[in-house]
Amino acid sequence: MNNFSELITQRRSIRKFTSEPLKAEEVELILKAGLKSPTSKNAKPWHFIAIEDKELLDELALCKKMGSKPIENCSLAIVVAVDPFTSSVWVEDGSIASIMMQLQAEDLGLGSCWIQIRERYTASDTSSEEYVKDLLDIPMQLQVLSIIVFGHKDQEKPSHDDEKLEWEKVHIGKFK
Repeated sequence: MNNFSELITQRRSIRKFTSEPLKAEEVELILKAGLKSPTSKNAKPWHFIAIEDKELLDELALCKKMGSKPIENCSLAIVVAVDPFTSSVWVEDGSIASIMMQLQAEDLGLGSCWIQIRERYTASDTSSEEYVKDLLDIPMQLQVLSIIVFGHKDQEKPSHDDEKLEWEKVHIGKFK
């Protein structure tokens, strides 16, 4: 991408990926974007678990009743786990890191999708977070916010259309 405006116009949630693996350099750049993300009071409360193993990805895809299928065919899943004892705004800090990694992926021409874990449930009505923590041996004090999936795009989506922006949701000075 040549500029940020173009990057955010192009970035869309991609749920279908080719079987082509990511290059080590691409994975490194995505993780660096998460590690460079801003946090409240520079607390850096996040931990990232990078998963490329197909069998583990298949197991991880069972973490929710619906909406976790993209994990099955991605090349890389990054679990975003955050320590609420390190930062009272852990949800925000983890969310910023998640979108930073997604923007880096788009800049590399890769697709990504956010899979919500916090406050979601498996098909057997157990906590998605507990399922992921048990599967990946994540320490008890960490909270699992999301799983971001990455891969080479196997679907095309149109860019965001500026003509369809909801300017009525922008308020100047006061909410009117």
